[in-house]
Amino acid sequence: MGVDHNGVHEISDRFVDELVALDPIAGTYLGVPGGEEELTDYSPDGHRARAELARRSLAAVRAAEPADDSQRIAQAVFAERVGLDLELHEIGADMASLNVIASPAQELRQVFDLMPTETPEQWRTIARRLSAMPEAVLGLRAGLLAAAGDGNVSAARQVSKVAEQCDTWSGRGGQSFFAAMVGRAEGVAESLRRDLDTAAESAAEAYAGLADFLRSELLPKAPQQDAVGEQRYRLWSRYFTGARLDLREAYEWGWQEFSGIEAEMKQIANRIKPGATLAEAAAALDADPRYQVHGQDAFQAWMQQLSDQALQDLRGSHFEIPDPLMRLECRIAPPGGGVGAYYTGPTDDFSRPGRMWWSVPADRQDFPTWREVSTVYHEGVPGHHLQVATSVHEAERLNKFQRLACFVSGHGEGWALYAERLMRELGYLEDDGNLLGMLNDQLFRAARVVVDIGMHLELEIPTGTGFHEGERWTPELGLEFMLSRTITDPAQVRDEIDRYLGWPGQAPSYKLGERLWRAARDEAKQRHGADFDVKEFHTEALKMGGMGLDTLREQLALL
Repeated sequence: MGVDHNGVHEISDRFVDELVALDPIAGTYLGVPGGEEELTDYSPDGHRARAELARRSLAAVRAAEPADDSQRIAQAVFAERVGLDLELHEIGADMASLNVIASPAQELRQVFDLMPTETPEQWRTIARRLSAMPEAVLGLRAGLLAAAGDGNVSAARQVSKVAEQCDTWSGRGGQSFFAAMVGRAEGVAESLRRDLDTAAESAAEAYAGLADFLRSELLPKAPQQDAVGEQRYRLWSRYFTGARLDLREAYEWGWQEFSGIEAEMKQIANRIKPGATLAEAAAALDADPRYQVHGQDAFQAWMQQLSDQALQDLRGSHFEIPDPLMRLECRIAPPGGGVGAYYTGPTDDFSRPGRMWWSVPADRQDFPTWREVSTVYHEGVPGHHLQVATSVHEAERLNKFQRLACFVSGHGEGWALYAERLMRELGYLEDDGNLLGMLNDQLFRAARVVVDIGMHLELEIPTGTGFHEGERWTPELGLEFMLSRTITDPAQVRDEIDRYLGWPGQAPSYKLGERLWRAARDEAKQRHGADFDVKEFHTEALKMGGMGLDTLREQLALL
């Protein structure tokens, strides 16, 4: 019997191949070969071409008859994800995309972090891609202006902050990111060195021009209002969670979760330093030599060692971890982006491994490890690396879209937050300092539910919360709440508020996703009773790949 070229898996595979041709940056992120010398076209024509591919592929997937359960799940996953991409295109959200963390302005820069640099030929590829930057930036500018003509402009805060990022990357006030990158090329011929330097200079000039464009042409058109309002927030919430949420129920639940975690943290703070507030306990831990690492190289080595240890410990005992997943690289991210950690997945053949990146201020040298232990578990194992790389490894079960191109924040971030708490259950966070750090991460994610929904919908702060009761949320109150009611680093908090306002609906997806993972495990435990095997539950759940939370809820109910 021949291959059904109109089957769900075949259409999904074809979609990824065609998408990579239209979006070479996505190709590099996904590790799909082809287009390594090109950059994505963010002009109106580029957005229209990608939308047409999505429209055509979605119609084909919906018309296909699933031959088995794997195709039925794949059909539901593809239709939900690509359908939302089209909804966002129809309101112009894709072309208007500009925020401080995940928009074309960052993608054009960050794609170079994932490009190999071991050989002269690889450096030649980088030189050619760098030389495409001026045209790519002009395309981005054209797309942003066209979106603005339709009334779609990001808030002034996002425009201004992204302009500052572009200043940093272009080298205003120092060396450009691009010059620093090509400066690492060793042993290349003189002609290639000239090509690299010329291309890096043109890329830096393009980014300087982008900063000027954002300030002079886009900023005057940008609204001062940060809140996107309920209608647009609902769409973004569906995009980031894959679920139709009752936003007010989620807001109320966020407050309950926050209060419960805060109460437990106060007990632990008292154990660390009797009578201490959360902030005083944090200060005591920050000053404790047991939790201090000095220097960025030492911090990188510390997180690599912790990550490697988790991989060794968890393999076989609590998770099935195939050989290719045992390699996870920990790196310090280039300066200029937002503060925090993030993960990038492996290529399909695992020649590029999964990587944990830590973005820290360039001048920062002191790192209190008690704050970061659970973040290593979140980004690495059993968090994002185990989840994402397991999907990539499941080539026999999942199509290319499911393995490489389907990361839903509620599913992925929800799992990674679930993984932090799981490590506590497994006995890895018994030290009070590390435990307080993990709970602060949990508190922070609960606060995100409250602050993100509250700011964008301008909801009222309820009585009994001890914080500006009866007032309506504003960005100023959001910042005050995160600074005064969590013990997260103040520099990160300021970045976070900008992130929430420019990426509506993403921040709550962590806690809301974790809520579903925990509930699904409890329900499976109840169904199976004494026969419940948590290792088997985790293994089967991860092998299903990424999907929206509504689809996940249906699938986990079958385990």
